Amino acid sequence: MAKYDKSDLERRMKGAVEVLKHDLSGLRTGRANVALLEPVTVEVYGSHMPINQVATISAPEPRLLSVQVWDKSNVGPVEKAIRSAGLGLNPINDGNMLRLPIPDLTEERRKELAKLAHQYAEKARVAIRNVRRDGMESLKADEAKKEISEDERKRSETEVQKLTDEMIKAADEVAAHKEQEILSR
Repeated sequence: MAKYDKSDLERRMKGAVEVLKHDLSGLRTGRANVALLEPVTVEVYGSHMPINQVATISAPEPRLLSVQVWDKSNVGPVEKAIRSAGLGLNPINDGNMLRLPIPDLTEERRKELAKLAHQYAEKARVAIRNVRRDGMESLKADEAKKEISEDERKRSETEVQKLTDEMIKAADEVAAHKEQEILSR
């Protein structure tokens, strides 16, 4: 069992919140966001590559993404990858550039995305609680090895719980903000 390390616990909990932010950035809100295409992989040169390694993605307008493919021979595969990614986007091919108009979200789709945001937040809360459990176990082990006193363990457990509460609150705020963004028109 590892020795109790508050900074390591804090780093791991913040990591869970960062993963949540990253997951939520990929959810569509009806506005163009380059993070929307992050999960897309393109089959080029005999291997699968992330789209950002074969093209430049930008959002020139609030409801439009543009994908500037560097090698003209890859425009077809990039277009195919975007269509098959299940994002509900239909690329318009301009020869060496793809334009992706962002369609309005239906009320039903908005509710699905809000539910998904909630699921991502729950996953982050579970990850944070797992880190808390690890911290509590290492404190008990340190006490058992007589490295710390019972008072020190209790004081540190209170710190760990306070940190856990802060991180869960941060995750909830991030998720609530995203849900609000999705559900507002």
